[in-house]
Amino acid sequence: MGAPYYQFCPVAKAMELLDERWTLLVIRELLAGSQHFNELRRGLPRMSPALLSKRLHQLTVAGLVIKSEDGSGICYRLSDAGRELEPIVVQLGAWGVRWIGEIGDRDLDPKLLMWDLHRHVDPAAAPQIRTVLEFDFADVDPARRRWWLVFSGGDVDVCDQDPGFDLSVTIRTTLRMMIMIWRGDQTWERAARNGTVTIDGAAPIRRLLPKLFLLPGQVWSA
Repeated sequence: MGAPYYQFCPVAKAMELLDERWTLLVIRELLAGSQHFNELRRGLPRMSPALLSKRLHQLTVAGLVIKSEDGSGICYRLSDAGRELEPIVVQLGAWGVRWIGEIGDRDLDPKLLMWDLHRHVDPAAAPQIRTVLEFDFADVDPARRRWWLVFSGGDVDVCDQDPGFDLSVTIRTTLRMMIMIWRGDQTWERAARNGTVTIDGAAPIRRLLPKLFLLPGQVWSA
């Protein structure tokens, strides 16, 4: 728990738990479907493992998170109390899109974007046969500019090395533009028309792209 405010106001009491650094982002990750420690770390790449462990422990003690074991080891999921924060987190994100200024260059992270795209795939639209999307970000250093999403049997994997399969589609754009599309600030169609995105490859997959990824927030109720 954070430092007490010593106020009986319920907002103050809630914020004693929720306003510590990273806490709401841990909840965001749990809402997005991450259940294992390494999954949470991939969604919070700049959070230290020690601090993540501490926040998970705090949330478990407070009754917002339930810790248990499954076939893959320790897992974490939100309790009913934690799940009730979902509309608050969704609205906070919507408020941020509407009122917070331009994303800074240091906020742009291809690894985090690809992880988010991977888990924002609409299950109803996901290709069932092997399909490989290559992303080439022109404004990223050469060692990190190319990424792949590999679909197979309804599953999707993120690769930062060429998976060695035939490409279905190649998407060339800037990292900033792809983030704008992911956030819903830009559409695939408009970006393609104005030349800020070029898409080469199989026509059926090109047509599928606008339907393939859910907008932030939609994934939690998908």
